[in-house]
Amino acid sequence: MRSEESRVVGEALLRRLQRLVTRAATVRGGDRRQLLALIDDVETARRGLLRECAEVEGEMRQATVRTTAIAAYLRNAQVSRGKRNN
Repeated sequence: MRSEESRVVGEALLRRLQRLVTRAATVRGGDRRQLLALIDDVETARRGLLRECAEVEGEMRQATVRTTAIAAYLRNAQVSRGKRNN
């Protein structure tokens, strides 16, 4: 299960991305330095969000494996008690 710290990091990244979108709306096209800094900031936030997504995906895979194992254990327990498999 995801830790509280991991959830906080993900929420902070989303807030940062929202701030960057707001900042992007105010940047003029001719301000090259500001645009380059903004692109760098957006890319950093994107990489952080991708890391969080990969972590969540791994946890979902692990939960699927556990669910499959529990279902197999339950079927086996029912068979050993003489109950039908539904």
